[in-house]
Amino acid sequence: MDWEKLGLKMGLEIHQQLDTKSKLFCPCSSNLTDKKADYKILRNLRPTQSELGKIDRAAFQEARRKLRFLYEAYSQETCLVEADEEPPHPLNLEAVELAIVVASLLNMKVVDEFHTMRKQVIDGSNTGGFQRTGLVATHGFLETSQGKVAIENLCLEEDAARRIETRSDGVKFRLDRLGIPLLEVTTDPSIHHPEQVKEVAYQLGQVLRSTKVKRGLGTIRQDLNISIRDGARVEVKGVQDLDLMPTMVQREVERQIKLIEIRDTLIKRKASVEDEILDVKSVFEDTDSKIIATAPAVKGLKLTGFAGLVGMEIQPGRRLGTEFSSYAKKLGVSGIFHTDELPAYGISSQEVDRLKEFAGAGDQDAVIIVAHQEEIALGALEEVKRRAIMCFEGVVEETRKALPEGNTEYMRPLPTSSRMYLETDIPTFTITRQKVQKIKNNLPELPQEKKERIESKYNLSEDLSSQLLKRDKVDDFEKIMNNLKVDPTVVASLLAYSLRELKREGHSLDRLDLKTLINTLKLLEEDKISKDAINPILIHVSQENTSPLEAAEALDLLMLKESDVEDIIQKIISQKEDMIKQRGMGSMGPLMGIVMKELKGKADGKLVNKVLKETIQQFL
Repeated sequence: MDWEKLGLKMGLEIHQQLDTKSKLFCPCSSNLTDKKADYKILRNLRPTQSELGKIDRAAFQEARRKLRFLYEAYSQETCLVEADEEPPHPLNLEAVELAIVVASLLNMKVVDEFHTMRKQVIDGSNTGGFQRTGLVATHGFLETSQGKVAIENLCLEEDAARRIETRSDGVKFRLDRLGIPLLEVTTDPSIHHPEQVKEVAYQLGQVLRSTKVKRGLGTIRQDLNISIRDGARVEVKGVQDLDLMPTMVQREVERQIKLIEIRDTLIKRKASVEDEILDVKSVFEDTDSKIIATAPAVKGLKLTGFAGLVGMEIQPGRRLGTEFSSYAKKLGVSGIFHTDELPAYGISSQEVDRLKEFAGAGDQDAVIIVAHQEEIALGALEEVKRRAIMCFEGVVEETRKALPEGNTEYMRPLPTSSRMYLETDIPTFTITRQKVQKIKNNLPELPQEKKERIESKYNLSEDLSSQLLKRDKVDDFEKIMNNLKVDPTVVASLLAYSLRELKREGHSLDRLDLKTLINTLKLLEEDKISKDAINPILIHVSQENTSPLEAAEALDLLMLKESDVEDIIQKIISQKEDMIKQRGMGSMGPLMGIVMKELKGKADGKLVNKVLKETIQQFL
């Protein structure tokens, strides 16, 4: 695709948990737990007006779902602040300092005062119906291979509750995560190529990991904003796989292009959306469709001029009808039927003809039907109607969810500024120039600097140093090297490649912590094992929960003494006298292979080569 011609613009939002002792606005532990809840809280949430008297459209749609929220709470990980029964405590200063560190690494201007705001969120992930957030820094930048990318804002906010279970009548959350300090880093839309957005996400991740942040699944979350010249800004939530980012960008661009094509076709056809929702239950009196036959109500909506477009593919495996269905599902239905895909699902061609006749639909018209309880069916079709009307705009602003294969799915409307208002329970926090300067004077090492340093200090290849950095193994590598005198390349290869390969082969390495790796490599340092024995020992340790030394003994991998090596070589030479007489020193190569096979890795290759050469010379 010609990205420049399409006017592709992208921006990233990265959310990273900080590894602080306590939460942002209370002294509770910032660690997660899976133990049984000490108590539970039941809540209903509703939207509130902003200071200008407006209700945020995303909050309004969530409120229409009328969900109930059940929260699991704990005595150590939560308190009355998470339950929204007590005002927030003073701001966590450790979190503020970490935010200033990241801001400085990203060349940002730190604000003089931290003002805590409330961001309205009523999907249940916050007990109070809002998230507390505040601006820390602005006007930063990041250098990439395709030019400079501006870092617009850095905010410090509290993380949301953990979603545990979703049911038809509500959602269960766990409050242990609510309130953990979270950094939000936002770029401006100055990213113009799918590969560049991947590079920016990687670089931001590395900068964040150079500070005191939490590691592991769910501790960093990435959202991607995408638009093209004739489209609209779409926010894609939960873009976790960096390698999938370019594919996701391409598919979202394809979706926007298709929606623009659909808009132009609708205008050309002079299409329209009927206002009346029809009761079409009578059309399916003797239907073979179990879904329709058992539904209390069957409702229909005529879309004039939409024939062939509802079934049009806009992303691989996803059609315009899928977009309609995503909107309808927010009201509680499992899906919709439309005439572009019928007859199917037990609905006959005769029933399709009767449906079109009943709705007054011609050859260029489509009919959408929903089978459910009457109130839910009517609400779902109202959502379909609303989405169908949006088709005349082409692309609409919305928040979408990233799917594993690279597609996206509708979540909710894009939030507006109406969801932000001042938090009156927390005083303004002053950030002095002296504090900022002190932090700037003691910044951690940037990823590229760290890579170049270990390359030079340990004489590593560029590939190994890059892989250690990419897999976040530099600190482990240096801890091992500070404890042992072993070949740096062996250690780097183990951390960068070997462990990963063992996992790919299906080996569980859950028991392999840093201490186990050090103890294994200590055997190498003491010449008790060869480097070829490392992988088998690690597999055995993980499977049998033994020490590395016990694993080496059990697998018979302990190195032989030089005298034992000499005895084995002498025995093999006595068996191959004819070969040595014929080839002389030319027999060295074949004999080396025979000896190494016999030793099974229990002797260093250099030692074997030395002893074998001397023994052959003595024989000759």
